Amino acid sequence: MSRNLGSTSLGRKSRAADPMRSYDALPAPLRNWLAQASLPWSPASARRVWNRACAKGLSPDEALSKLSKAEARTLARDRSANSQHLPAKF
Repeated sequence: MSRNLGSTSLGRKSRAADPMRSYDALPAPLRNWLAQASLPWSPASARRVWNRACAKGLSPDEALSKLSKAEARTLARDRSANSQHLPAKF
């Protein structure tokens, strides 16, 4: 599994629960979003963002938008960390 995260500055985390069982328990729109996500989200992390959005009264589409924005922020942070390690272009 480490080969999937070899080109990123993001760390790995161990999981206590069965991730597939947790994934199967997610709402269908959230599972569909995770299937297309750019990052390897844990079901617990995705559910946490989803539940917060739904608790605020947001629609499923708005909750998915929140997830996309969170993912974009993480990708931007990773790009910024990786750009510091790239050699200067001449």
